[in-house]
Amino acid sequence: MRPSRYLREILSLDPERDAQRIVYLDTVYEFPFDTTRSLEFALFRTFGSPAVSSLLDTTGEFAARAQKRYDDTDLILSTIAESGYDSEEGRRALRRMNRLHGRFEIANRDFLYVLSTFVYEPIRWNARFGWRRLVEQERLATFYFWREVGRRMAIKDIPAEYDELERYNVEYERVNFRYADSNARVARASRDMFLAWFPVLPKRLGAHAIAALMDDCLREAIGFPPPPRALARAVEGALRARSMAVRLLPSRRRAKLRTQLRRRSYKNGWRLEALGPTPPDAA
Repeated sequence: MRPSRYLREILSLDPERDAQRIVYLDTVYEFPFDTTRSLEFALFRTFGSPAVSSLLDTTGEFAARAQKRYDDTDLILSTIAESGYDSEEGRRALRRMNRLHGRFEIANRDFLYVLSTFVYEPIRWNARFGWRRLVEQERLATFYFWREVGRRMAIKDIPAEYDELERYNVEYERVNFRYADSNARVARASRDMFLAWFPVLPKRLGAHAIAALMDDCLREAIGFPPPPRALARAVEGALRARSMAVRLLPSRRRAKLRTQLRRRSYKNGWRLEALGPTPPDAA
């Protein structure tokens, strides 16, 4: 398969020095669908830890305003990925995120785990359903990009190497994933929000389809029953068929920017409300 012009550029870049550019190209040109879906499932993975889910559950945000919670998270992360963490928009998004997190006592180990899901869930999704495999520059750039974001979030003890953070991610889940009612509540609220986007889809079928893309460890931790095997095979087959179809299409000409999409929670515009006004002393 002939490399796209975006991949040719990526192959010429340094994954650490040019991480922002590589992540931008992958997010808005090469893998916009895959990036979004994988980060949505990264959200579910964080619910497998009672330490994380209990904090989210106590805020009441998922029960009362799951869609707004999703939109705010999506807009902040999309702004950072599309504009870069060193841009003015990216810095505003980071300030907003840090203000939101600053209201709660979040353990560094949990913060670090959540950060690690932003690195490895897109990479794992790509290995299963990507229309092409990520190259080494892309995998490393994803790590370096989110490592820098983590530093700007004041997360401590971020491993310096890709493999070391991946080992942390795997070990955290081994030690901390277990069922809790708070896991199930926030996971159900998020699942029901996604299903509300497709009102004609039978809810039971949609719930099974979402569960089909999770491993047993996560499903058990959040209380989702295993889906019928035939349905699981159909869901995975549909996503692989999509990747084969995308492989035949020409390269995307226009950037797919999620920050420019209309939002259910922000019908009259989102920037000032979601990201907050720029402080007068901002650089």
